[in-house]
Amino acid sequence: MTPTMPQRRKLVAALALAGGALLAPMAAQADQFINVLTGGTSGVYYPLGVALGKIYADKIPGTRTQVQSTKASVENLNLLQKGKGEIALALGDSVKSAWEGDAEVGFPAKLDKLRGVAAVYPNVIQIVASQGSGVKTFADLKGKSLSVGAPKSGTEVNARRIFEAMGMSYKDLGKTEYLPFGESVELMKNRQLDATLQSAGLGVASIRDLSSSLPITMVAVAPDVAKKLGAPFVAATIPANTYTGQTADVPTLAVVNFLVTHAGVSDETVYQMTKQMFENLPQMVAAHKAASAISLKTAIDGMPLPLHPGAARYYKEQGILK
Repeated sequence: MTPTMPQRRKLVAALALAGGALLAPMAAQADQFINVLTGGTSGVYYPLGVALGKIYADKIPGTRTQVQSTKASVENLNLLQKGKGEIALALGDSVKSAWEGDAEVGFPAKLDKLRGVAAVYPNVIQIVASQGSGVKTFADLKGKSLSVGAPKSGTEVNARRIFEAMGMSYKDLGKTEYLPFGESVELMKNRQLDATLQSAGLGVASIRDLSSSLPITMVAVAPDVAKKLGAPFVAATIPANTYTGQTADVPTLAVVNFLVTHAGVSDETVYQMTKQMFENLPQMVAAHKAASAISLKTAIDGMPLPLHPGAARYYKEQGILK
């Protein structure tokens, strides 16, 4: 039986209502976007950021993620302040400088929108020289060429502070290069650079690549330098056989990395970002073994800025915060 015109109108109206009912929940679950700010692709931040991005996309309903390669700590923190990212990795001393507004480091004013998420793993200061350079000690770097990391990166900030604590400056070097990890290693392979200072997780891909390509010397930094510098620097060790040809433990320094967000990210989003990271740590460790140091027990240790309420909620649930 063919429907009449009034019946057709009723049918169209009913279908429109049904369609609206179906679309309403979809609209309510409109995608949220999480941009994960990392570092150079040859460092540790990038693979960990990729792992975080995948965890968030898989575990937080209605979420789209992007992983952005950057110049790391200082750039990441400035981007967060401008709302151009939702979560970032950054070195503890850079985070402290950002909260205080240290212009010399790259923060002309206090970055007051930053909020803490978690302490993650320590960045170990790793100074590597080619054996052919003749560099065996920190003092031997005088007159030599050294890459100190990308300009105003967390690594470069670390380098400047260590040089000051050692009673030296970049002026003592024969040449100072401001290059990311991968580019520094390529110059060393081509005998165009004597040494590189890299602040990264142990087993960083760039130094693994270098040590498998030419004989290296790991340059020690004495534990008393950590005392001279104070928090967030601590004494650390690069265990023997971390890299090819490195047959003995090497004393050095470390600085804790933090996950940071900003006040404009919703409490629920930061709660989920914190929760999903801790509940999916095996994926982080699979991306890079540096993540094996991430622990709830140390999640808020040494946090140099206020916790985001969303992260605080998760820690209260876990009994970390009262």
